[in-house]
Amino acid sequence: MKKVNSINGLELKERLVAIKRVSKVTKGGRTMSLAAIVVVGNEDGIVGYGLGKASEVSTAIAKGTEAAKKNLFEVPIHNGTIPHEQKVRYSGAQVMLKPASEGTGVVAGGAMRAVLESVGITDVLAKSHGSSNPHNLVKATCLALSKMRSPMDVAKARGVSVEKVFKG
Repeated sequence: MKKVNSINGLELKERLVAIKRVSKVTKGGRTMSLAAIVVVGNEDGIVGYGLGKASEVSTAIAKGTEAAKKNLFEVPIHNGTIPHEQKVRYSGAQVMLKPASEGTGVVAGGAMRAVLESVGITDVLAKSHGSSNPHNLVKATCLALSKMRSPMDVAKARGVSVEKVFKG
């Protein structure tokens, strides 16, 4: 996984994945607050996610966006899709990502779709198994994308040309 250190010059777009009202029971009664999970990306291979908690919606989203900007990483994209198939499990959520031919589009559910579109992937087949919790789905999708290896990285590790990697 390649972490992105500087966000200078990056035009990041934010997407709100989920917002949830949570309550804490104290001696004085219930204290209500909101938790927002936000995905940011430049739609060109860089993505990150963050969680923001506050008593107001706009503040929670702003905090989530700031957390996401601190958690950016780079994803290899090959012809608008991912370079290879990937299966990952994070807590109760399990995701499977498959490369798709041009024109397929992003075939994915809500939380996964937000991450995949933020990173700039235009054609992919995705399936989630197990938990439908948006927090865990976003984390599992980001983990799967962070484990992706570009054809150039594989070629360098094998000591061959990129063309030989594609031919098998």
